[in-house]
Amino acid sequence: MSHAQSPVCPPGRTLQIGRLAIWPPVLQAPMAGFTNLAFRQVVRDYGGVGLQFTEMVSAQGFAWLDQRGELPDRLWGVADEPRPLGVQIWDNDPRTLAVVGRRVVEEFGVDVIDINFGCPVQQVTEKARSGSYLLQDPGRVGAIVEQVVKACDPVPVTAKIRLGRHRGEMTACDVARAVESAGGAALTVHGRTARDLYRGEADWQLISEIKSHLRRIPLIGNGDLDSAEKVVAAFGRYDVDVVMIGRAALGRPWIFRQVQAALQGAPIPDDPEPDAERACLLRHYDLIVDRFGVEKGTMLMRRYACRYAQGRRGARQFRAHVAQVRAPADFHAVVDRYFPT
Repeated sequence: MSHAQSPVCPPGRTLQIGRLAIWPPVLQAPMAGFTNLAFRQVVRDYGGVGLQFTEMVSAQGFAWLDQRGELPDRLWGVADEPRPLGVQIWDNDPRTLAVVGRRVVEEFGVDVIDINFGCPVQQVTEKARSGSYLLQDPGRVGAIVEQVVKACDPVPVTAKIRLGRHRGEMTACDVARAVESAGGAALTVHGRTARDLYRGEADWQLISEIKSHLRRIPLIGNGDLDSAEKVVAAFGRYDVDVVMIGRAALGRPWIFRQVQAALQGAPIPDDPEPDAERACLLRHYDLIVDRFGVEKGTMLMRRYACRYAQGRRGARQFRAHVAQVRAPADFHAVVDRYFPT
């Protein structure tokens, strides 16, 4: 456990996203294929997160399923889990997004609707012309936000973007102004372009420069925050109001608890002991299997298990072995071998 430091964000200083008060100013990022109810519950067990998000939900997919009286798997558990909670949606059609945003608000009573303008995956950008594809057209981004804000009122609507589609087209400042002018309640910026994917380092200086283009809404910085110390440094060096943690939390869901302590000026808790980390991994597995069944749940858990192994001795061998498991006994055997009690 590290020594206590001066508080960066005292508990009494909450952040407002529309009508929603948040503390600590640390958010769990929406991540497709990862941030389902099981993951959110594991994060919640450790505490320290100010606002959690679902996986991003296709508005077109939602509308198609809704006509058949069904709901997307990505909204599993949303109706009943603790708040605050946000749902992220994506598409390129303002009306579809507005209708689906309103349905999500009415059906689930969530606290925030976030619109994805940052996804760099080709299936979303090139095939669906959504996500980061829309960063080339700030006017369309604004039109989308405006319609969703009207549809979801009084629930706040936020947006998540990247710096631009590529280094020759850095449109984040224009998009930021469009989001705010359209009534957006907060803006999250990932410090890479779409073409960068996750290569190189997130550019926090460029994130910080966007703040001067916003008059009233908070700026949320995202990218490469993988320790409490980095979060404290980000608040000290850059002009951001909130931070969002994504990939670093996938195998270390306790990172939010560590960040909260650091922001309060309290000693930063150590990572869990190996037996506690093992128990966390197995609980995560049980939650997944309870929802999806043994076969599908075990397949889905492979990707999470590999994240838990990052940085551990024998991680490569663990990943190779866990990629082969198909049954609970096999999964437990691999975990027992690499996460001994």
